[in-house]
Amino acid sequence: MRVPQKKVNPEEITPEVLAFIPEETARNYQVAPLGRTQEMLIAGMVNPDDIRAQEALKFLAKQRQLSLGVFLITPEDFELVLRRYSPFEKRVEAAVRNFNAAGRAGSAGRPVELEGGKIVAEEAPVIKLVAETLKEAVNLGASDIHFEPQQGRVRVRLRLDGELQEAASLPLAMAQPLVSRIKVLANLKIDENRVPQDGRFRALIFDREIDFRVSTFPTPSGEKAALRVLDPKVGLKQLDELGLTGHNLTLTKKAIAKPFGMILITGPTGSGKTTTLYALMQILNKVSVNIVSVEEPVEYSINGVNQSQVRPEIGYDFASGLRQILRQDPDMIMVGEIRDNETAGLAVNAALTGHIVLSTLHTNNAVGVIPRLLDMKIQPFLIPSALNLMVAQRLVLKLCDQCKKAEPAAPEILKIIREELPDYKGELNVYRAVGCPACKNKGRTGRMGLFEVLEMTPQMTEIIAGGVTDNKLLAEAKRQNMTTLRQDGLMKALQGLVGVEEVLRETTAD
Repeated sequence: MRVPQKKVNPEEITPEVLAFIPEETARNYQVAPLGRTQEMLIAGMVNPDDIRAQEALKFLAKQRQLSLGVFLITPEDFELVLRRYSPFEKRVEAAVRNFNAAGRAGSAGRPVELEGGKIVAEEAPVIKLVAETLKEAVNLGASDIHFEPQQGRVRVRLRLDGELQEAASLPLAMAQPLVSRIKVLANLKIDENRVPQDGRFRALIFDREIDFRVSTFPTPSGEKAALRVLDPKVGLKQLDELGLTGHNLTLTKKAIAKPFGMILITGPTGSGKTTTLYALMQILNKVSVNIVSVEEPVEYSINGVNQSQVRPEIGYDFASGLRQILRQDPDMIMVGEIRDNETAGLAVNAALTGHIVLSTLHTNNAVGVIPRLLDMKIQPFLIPSALNLMVAQRLVLKLCDQCKKAEPAAPEILKIIREELPDYKGELNVYRAVGCPACKNKGRTGRMGLFEVLEMTPQMTEIIAGGVTDNKLLAEAKRQNMTTLRQDGLMKALQGLVGVEEVLRETTAD
């Protein structure tokens, strides 16, 4: 039977639509209700050729005196629809009930047991709860999961769009079994709970491989576990998806097209610097190019890139890793962070000897890169030849396209916009999102980068040779018509991409 395929948006499936196919039937036959018209039940099937599933759908449609329309759906979409039947809170409650029924209150310190690939019955609730939490985190696009023992309970929190939100509250008796289960997955020492441990594991969730980086930490109430969710679908992006547009995007593409030189990304922790580096590496990743990276840690695995993780505890740091990279016949080098004088010197030397070098620094803005390199004892005459581009960035919440509405800017904000963007010709409206089902009533859907990009020029070379000052660097940035972080953010706010208040909070006026 030839059936057209349909992409499913689970948020559009209402409880009334779900009621047309009972959850047990949906699970048994891998069928899902997608919608209904006045005369038709619209259903999705994972296996349209399954005769039993066909008969079950025909029976349910006939019961309601409806005709039947069928689409092919993917197993991933089917799983997402199933989750509409049982919200995360209900699945947590069921796991807690099963845990209590197993009489585990007195055995919180016992590790998870696996026998012959089968789950021991009394461990099933904990294993189920961990699995459901991981799925919920991936489904919501969370970047981190925290299992935190508190006084009298275990708090489960997810970091969504940069903010921690409580997802569940569990009995304290579940604290150690939960951490033990996570340790089993990450191949950590289950019987060691006095010192922190780090590990990682990979799981197949919604038909794609997701990496989880695990860190355990001893506290007076028990071990805390933090998991970083490394979903390639979320973390590996193209440059234009990050928020690099217009002149900033043109300068960046121009810099990575050069045969050698450094591109340095700067900003505070959590501003998306590593994501930008990965986007640049994907552009440069070709069969004819040998790309080698040294990172702490390796966030995402990129096919075709030779990635290495530093291990300071055994003396393998950025500096020693960079020395080894230079013996690997690289064309392009990525260094996770330049944090000391030795690494800075090696990176500059690599750029001067014919390599493209990508790395990050901690400075407040793009013009701060050159003073920072000078502080790291880089000779001034080396910087113009080694450095191609300086990029500063921040992350702000992106407004929901479905519920954002334009409104006139308040007088004080209007004044700032006119000062920062004197040549702006469009309407001076800002946008606010009130929340809707598409964004789960949050008013936002992910985050977007704000950028400022400064390139090395002959005029910049003269400034470095004559003695660097902040005023000279800012004057050169102005001569280049550099878009500052605040200006980039205000333009995106006027376009309805981000909220103006957050832009002003995350950026400063020069």
